[in-house]
Amino acid sequence: MTDADGADEAFTPTDPQQACFEAGIKFGSLYHQFAGTPVSPASARSLERAMSEAIENQPHCEAVRVDVLDERVRDAIDHGAGYTELTGSLMEVEMRIGYGDVAVETRMEMEDGYPLMKLVSVSEGDS
Repeated sequence: MTDADGADEAFTPTDPQQACFEAGIKFGSLYHQFAGTPVSPASARSLERAMSEAIENQPHCEAVRVDVLDERVRDAIDHGAGYTELTGSLMEVEMRIGYGDVAVETRMEMEDGYPLMKLVSVSEGDS
């Protein structure tokens, strides 16, 4: 980054800023890696595990909970196909990210028909 005179500004993010950034990276990875995956109620549990385990591999990720909502999946299935494509409306996701002594709690929830990833809390000394 540069200031108004064109000189380089040194920027070192705080631990809470870095933890929030890490949470965004995890959500972006989870959503865009798995959106469109074929899912049915029969495959939902294995998909939940795969998603959680894949994201938990990333640095600073302490916990991920993915719940694929069977009733919504059933409602979305074109019954001739037997499955539907995974979208944000078909799942609930929560994550805990730790960076230094900061813990960030996040969740994905639907708002006006769109899956939004939200910060639930940012706390220091809990990680």
